[in-house]
Amino acid sequence: MIRLFDLSLQLNGFPIKKAKAELDKIVHFSEEEYVSFLESKKKEIVDFHLKNNSFYRELVGNTTVENWEDLPILNKQNLQKPLEERLSNGYSKSNIYLNKTSGSSGTPFVFAKDKYSHALTWASNIMRFGWFNIDFNNSYQARFYGIPMDFIGYQKERFKDFLTHRFRFPVFDLSDEILEKFLQKFRSKKFDYINGYTSSIVLFAKFLEQKNIILNEICPTLKACFVTSEMLFETDKKLLEKQFGIPIINEYGASELDLIAFENPQGEWQANAETLFVEILDENNNVVPHGTEGKIVITSLFNKANPFIRYEIGDIGILDEKSTPQKPILKKLIGRTNDVAILPSGKKSPGLTFYYVTKSIIEDDGNVKEFIIKQMQLDTFEIEYVAEKELVSEQIQKIKEAIDLYLEPNLNFTFTRKSVLERSNRGKLKQFKSHL
Repeated sequence: MIRLFDLSLQLNGFPIKKAKAELDKIVHFSEEEYVSFLESKKKEIVDFHLKNNSFYRELVGNTTVENWEDLPILNKQNLQKPLEERLSNGYSKSNIYLNKTSGSSGTPFVFAKDKYSHALTWASNIMRFGWFNIDFNNSYQARFYGIPMDFIGYQKERFKDFLTHRFRFPVFDLSDEILEKFLQKFRSKKFDYINGYTSSIVLFAKFLEQKNIILNEICPTLKACFVTSEMLFETDKKLLEKQFGIPIINEYGASELDLIAFENPQGEWQANAETLFVEILDENNNVVPHGTEGKIVITSLFNKANPFIRYEIGDIGILDEKSTPQKPILKKLIGRTNDVAILPSGKKSPGLTFYYVTKSIIEDDGNVKEFIIKQMQLDTFEIEYVAEKELVSEQIQKIKEAIDLYLEPNLNFTFTRKSVLERSNRGKLKQFKSHL
């Protein structure tokens, strides 16, 4: 069989064979060999960018850096300048992989990867999906994603879908009529796996629950479902497992880097230690002990086109106590650093706390399909929700009592029922947003 996926990467200048061979070598290092590999790659990537990248040299300044910990933290604001000013010597738009971040952090920017580094990203994807017997060359993907709506962008994405053996379900309209059409596709096509935005896939599962349908009974070829880009709550995971009848695998990545963590067959959220170096730091940029929450800071060990060294991605997380350099385990992803609610008492609380508290009550009766929370003022929040019928006063009272208990009393909430929630131009749903 023609390995169309690998071939399309090769033809586009991404040396996938070489990348797969290198990745395989890294994966089979002994613990000792791995530590030596990691230290040499860290040194190599810093030396390369100090020598070949004026943007990075300027960021580091004139000081001689003796220790890794003394290197500056790179943030998204630093990267919001023309790409030409950030590219390393020898790289131009003709010999790189070029893309832009989704802007879900509120700080979008254009980024570059050298072609070998991007090939390694794909090799890493291929290996991890392979843990669940998914082969990008033959496995048929049901893809729940956005799609560009301009003619050229749309056709380009559809052609990519053809090459990569996937069928796209655009997520901008998720009304029951559209979800019914999605369901018909699962009846008629032999999908091997589902991949896409968590909120859209959860909405489809709720639709199946209403109809009392188990997905792999009507599409028995399905092996697994991979959710990405948005938080996967435990209750949602249980719902997906029940309605799909297949393993649900949680993935966490960033387009400018790689897959950052991917649930392994043992159910651990294994961080990528082959192409990335993941650190958890406190507010003063000191490494915190495993088991302690802090900001996630990541180094791309291979990207020579554009430096991502000690790059603060904008998320908060915890590495498990049993993590080792070769096998770091992400214990918990708490949310984005910019999704923090500041309350009248001065207390700071991750916006997702509201979401957790509200979610448990709002979804008890299955009426509410999805919702988002917006902080408008210090003490004022708006909850927009999609539901069959309006929330009743008892439900609203329950939500207020839970928020009093978990956060603080005397916060004001308004509830607005909508027919559809606003998604980003890529189709992502931002579950909490502060307008302060």
